[in-house]
Amino acid sequence: MDGWSLLIAAHAAGATLALLLGAYVVLRRRKGDLLHRRLGVVWMASMYWVSFSSFGIKELTPGHFSWIHGLSAWTIFSLSMALWAAMTHRVQAHQQWVLGSYFGLVGAGLAAVAFPQRLVPQTAVHHPLVLLVAIAATAVATFAVVRVVSLTRGARAKAMAVSTG
Repeated sequence: MDGWSLLIAAHAAGATLALLLGAYVVLRRRKGDLLHRRLGVVWMASMYWVSFSSFGIKELTPGHFSWIHGLSAWTIFSLSMALWAAMTHRVQAHQQWVLGSYFGLVGAGLAAVAFPQRLVPQTAVHHPLVLLVAIAATAVATFAVVRVVSLTRGARAKAMAVSTG
């Protein structure tokens, strides 16, 4: 399909994973437990991927960086601040940096679909089944990440209970 390079597709997949996984972590009631921390690591990794990979994408201003790359630099900074806050047990600061990063991702996602000339709307018009399959695959991958991390946590707890019992 026109315009979709491997880098752009991987960038979009990472952003969609971060969007779905972030929504799960933000809406999940329990915070700070092992599941939250492990899912947070996956979310952070996907957000860092999306931010750093954007520097290889220069389709808006061919051959040059655009204002979007400034947002990517800010996201890298805010993710690093969120990580630092978590590591130093500054819960409120961690929450603020993470929520800011997540809502920035939501805004970027809205921008990606709001302009008809962008790849996502063009794909929705010309190849809707491809877009639907890609979104569904990312949703399944998100579910799998949550499931695997949840099972890993449960298996470890059972093993510890057996070894101490």
